[in-house]
Amino acid sequence: MYKIYINNIPFLILPLDSPEILEGEVLRLHYPGKRKFLLNVVDQLEKTNRIQGVELRSNDPDEVWEQFQKLFHILPAAGGLVKNPEGECLFIFRRGYWDLPKGKVDEGESFEEAAIREVQEETGLMDVKLKKPLITTWHTYRQKGKRILKPTQWFLMDSSAKALKLQYEEDIEKAEWIPFEDCLADPPQPIYRAILDVIRSAVEQ
Repeated sequence: MYKIYINNIPFLILPLDSPEILEGEVLRLHYPGKRKFLLNVVDQLEKTNRIQGVELRSNDPDEVWEQFQKLFHILPAAGGLVKNPEGECLFIFRRGYWDLPKGKVDEGESFEEAAIREVQEETGLMDVKLKKPLITTWHTYRQKGKRILKPTQWFLMDSSAKALKLQYEEDIEKAEWIPFEDCLADPPQPIYRAILDVIRSAVEQ
């Protein structure tokens, strides 16, 4: 299974025999074998917030995934779910949504190095240590008319500090430490659905 968030809507690429996964108002489609079909689905999802997801089934999901990626410029990123000694996790509020600190991987950087640097730059937390890798999420957006597909490798991190110095030039308006047990049960709203996947992966590990 491949999961990509388009306009905060999950788009799943699945084998033909996959059971239904998403709930609510979901489009369930079969891939006709043409890349233009994928482009049309992307265009529709970019313009709507009326559905809860899309399940696209194919007898060759790997091939569909390869074709899907060719529609975009791929921009790798890395980020962190940061916990402090009190067991709280750090959320930032940016561009109308609660998010986690993250950013693009610079040339020559590893995902681990990029994740630490981005957390430090965006939050001012310098004492940050990698604990373990989490999942990779995928989401799309447009930048200067170009379609971007961003894979973000996430890491669970520890920090002994709580004082923040936010990077306001990156549109970060505020931040909040939230008890880890509340992150899924009562997450801040509105929040990107991909971030809930990240939190869920930390809980399940």
